Amino acid sequence: MTDATGRDAWPLHGGQPSAFAALAQRHGWPSERPLTDLSANLNPLGPPAWLESRLRDTLPALALYPDPDYPAARRAMAEAEGLAPEQVLLTNGGAEAIFLAAALHAGKRGVVVEPTFGEYARACRHYAVDLARLTLTGPDFSLDIEAAGAAMRSADVLWLCRPNNPTGTLVPRAEIEALAELGQRHATTLVVDEAFVDFTADDERLTPLLAAYPNLLLQRSLTKFFTLPGLRLGALLGSAEQISRAADCQLPWSVNALAAELVAPLLAGHEHQRRTQAWLDAERPYLQSGVARLGFEAPPTQANFLLLRDPRDPDSADPLFNHLLSHGLLARHTHNFAGLDGGWLRVALSERDTNRRLLEALAAWRER
Repeated sequence: MTDATGRDAWPLHGGQPSAFAALAQRHGWPSERPLTDLSANLNPLGPPAWLESRLRDTLPALALYPDPDYPAARRAMAEAEGLAPEQVLLTNGGAEAIFLAAALHAGKRGVVVEPTFGEYARACRHYAVDLARLTLTGPDFSLDIEAAGAAMRSADVLWLCRPNNPTGTLVPRAEIEALAELGQRHATTLVVDEAFVDFTADDERLTPLLAAYPNLLLQRSLTKFFTLPGLRLGALLGSAEQISRAADCQLPWSVNALAAELVAPLLAGHEHQRRTQAWLDAERPYLQSGVARLGFEAPPTQANFLLLRDPRDPDSADPLFNHLLSHGLLARHTHNFAGLDGGWLRVALSERDTNRRLLEALAAWRER
């Protein structure tokens, strides 16, 4: 879809209020009517209850430069992950972690497993990484492990997202280990984006593998699970040598003092984790089973979002987008996910009332 000027009118990311408001208005949704945003994959429970008072208490830190090495924050994350502090690099959101991983392979050869988050390819373009693409296959968007292994033999770095955005699918740990092992033999770095790992049903973190595979890099985001996308807080985890090299590529003071001060209390907030897991245990199967019952196709998700389409009319994603808008629900289009090319919609899991509204809107689509 293009606007009157011929430029792409589909926003590049979910959770962009002004861009999606303009998109909704072009589709006939009045600006004064409330719209429920299902385009951003954030925890609907919101930030921890203590956050506001903690931020107020931290405001004096803005009068000082933060320590550019962020020792307290790195120690807190290292303890939470069972790593040494020198294996942790604090970043300005998960996006900076992606770009730093690309910087380590500037001018080299890379592979990205798609459909997936577009910033991996963008970071590779920025650092002149010659990028090949490997496509997930089948109705469940599975990784062809033999094809991935073959691709790694001629690449310096391979990117994959686990759980994957936008499919929600999870490459099995055994396959990750096999790729990391192959990468060691061929001097290939395996970069795994774990931005949504906190939403998995079981603890699917790959951190324990870092001890055996120095060619493994993990990207993390603290903003999705804690609903803090405006704060910009993430991390890159890996061997001490890889992290040191990435730190050399990082701009000084890229993480602000408020974000750095929140790392320790966020990671220690077990009550928030328990509440979120209880929500996931209730709402993920509720939405998945409801979508399946209505005859929509959706790969099994291990994340806090669901990819779906109508198999009875595979070319109907844009009309379905408009239909959901008419019910006050804003889905995430997939026009800029390579391999999906607009044929699916992604919807974030929400609380029960909103998930029920979504299922009612999908039922109305069936009855039209």
